[in-house]
Amino acid sequence: MRSHYCGVVDESLLDQEVTLCGWANRRRDHGGVIFVDLRDREGLVQIVFDPENPEMFTQAERIRNEYVLQVTGKVRARPEGTVNNDLRTGQIEIYVTKLVVLNASETPPFMIDDDEVNEDNRLKYRYLDMRRPEMLKRIKLRSQVTRSLREYLDNQNFWDLETPMLTKATPEGARDYLVPSRTHQGSFFALPQSPQIFKQLLMVAGMDRYYQMVRCFRDEDLRADRQPEFTQLDMELSFVDEEEIMSITENMIRDLFAHVLEAPLPNPFPRMTYEEAMSRYGSDKPDLRIDMELVDVNDIMQDVDFKVFSGPAKDEDGRVVVLKLPKGADLSRKEIDDYTAYVGRYGAKGLAYIKVNDVAAGREGLQSPIVKFLPDEALAEIIKRCNVETGDMLFFGAGATTIVNESIGALRVKLGHDRGLASNDWKPLWVVDFPMFEWDERNKRWSALHHPFTAPAIDDVEALKANPGKALSRAYDMVLNGTELGGGSIRIHNSEIQQAAFEILGIDEAEQEEKFGFLLNALKYGCPPHGGLAFGLDRLVMLMTGAKSIRDVMTFPKTQTAACLLTDAPSTVSAEQLKELNIRLRKVQTETTE
Repeated sequence: MRSHYCGVVDESLLDQEVTLCGWANRRRDHGGVIFVDLRDREGLVQIVFDPENPEMFTQAERIRNEYVLQVTGKVRARPEGTVNNDLRTGQIEIYVTKLVVLNASETPPFMIDDDEVNEDNRLKYRYLDMRRPEMLKRIKLRSQVTRSLREYLDNQNFWDLETPMLTKATPEGARDYLVPSRTHQGSFFALPQSPQIFKQLLMVAGMDRYYQMVRCFRDEDLRADRQPEFTQLDMELSFVDEEEIMSITENMIRDLFAHVLEAPLPNPFPRMTYEEAMSRYGSDKPDLRIDMELVDVNDIMQDVDFKVFSGPAKDEDGRVVVLKLPKGADLSRKEIDDYTAYVGRYGAKGLAYIKVNDVAAGREGLQSPIVKFLPDEALAEIIKRCNVETGDMLFFGAGATTIVNESIGALRVKLGHDRGLASNDWKPLWVVDFPMFEWDERNKRWSALHHPFTAPAIDDVEALKANPGKALSRAYDMVLNGTELGGGSIRIHNSEIQQAAFEILGIDEAEQEEKFGFLLNALKYGCPPHGGLAFGLDRLVMLMTGAKSIRDVMTFPKTQTAACLLTDAPSTVSAEQLKELNIRLRKVQTETTE
């Protein structure tokens, strides 16, 4: 039906006849000559109708936005003064000799080139939203990304294998999406949160190197980079250690950015321990584009009379930090109040600050309600340790270490972006040496920081059980510009260490059998040393396209409430379907009270 895409017709085709198909982006009538911008996924081209062919011209007069057209015509240079250098096709136009209206269109609910469309409308009419050039560019780049990743992994001797979508419920982390079974009434499948167990079974089976672009499902509260269903690039390798896995995947990401974005990434990626990342940035996925760090002042604050600082400084689980905002002394009271409310979302009870109006004037050059509570020696040491200059602002975080890290770490990122302090570079990072376990204060038990099959950094079972809080794991995360791209670990393949991990986590034999019995059984039959990593494909494409949400790089995403406005899902089903599944809906009775 066509000889070329609209967006690729250029001067190389001058005087040639072409046939194009696409949508009428805009129609203009200029003194008896009709111009239409014809659009397809590759871009726009200007087509021209003149009244010398009355029948075709009459047809062209009826064209409206989003009509689907087929045109045949000659490629000619645009007249002088009408060239559009912003378009690839801006040097030429198509003089139409034949027009077929393949389909008419009702007036669309929004203009395709309108960038200010309400998101609910965009999601309800997603098929129209995806016609927008910005969305087409993102979807195209996503396709380029998956093709590049597949080519790289195929060349590295990986096999592309599939794992089941209907599997066993193993409640770990987020809630499962459950699927009732008609043939086993009263029983349920679960949609996989990840292929973790199956990819380990593939290693037991001798597949050696596996990958897949896999859909994952998690019934959890949503945010900008989270959806109920999302895509992972998942991989697992046998007879490797973490160094080999990190090398292969780092080279893969470097190759991807070079081929798709023509953007060089550093070689090698810098590395940082989990402990260092939390200490310096308050986050295990630090955004290194922002040149600001948390500075510990526990030792300075232990003996001050100001209990807001001295209390946490003396507490084993407490922390006092300073965050310097360069040239931040111009912040207004309202802005400070807004940032105080912001850290409050992370559990902080307040946000102390000092404006440095004149660093040479000592105490007299400092403006803050807390200055009077701090001795000169303490103030002088803070100024020195933070390398403070006149015009800077100091923010203080004090309290439980977890809350300080989360609140001031988040404040660092927000200030960096609000004040334009984030560079435009790509800043990748490996975070390593994660804790093996973390203490769950609510349930008074240890939980796995990653998952129960992550291998510890030590092979001494007794040492592991004696001090779980000090045990490090063989886990690693790849971070880019403050976003975790992917994470993985070397897995436990030794049954004794696996039992020790279960014991620490409080998972008894009955629970082990119920949740992981088929994997534990497989591990008895010559399991090789193995490990893997999973990348969030949606997050990766979001970063590469500069989108603000993974919704903008997915074809048919859900809303923040996990609903599909396009199809009205989730929806009710018929009584017959429920009867087949032996499911009865319980009526919820509401009571009215006066």
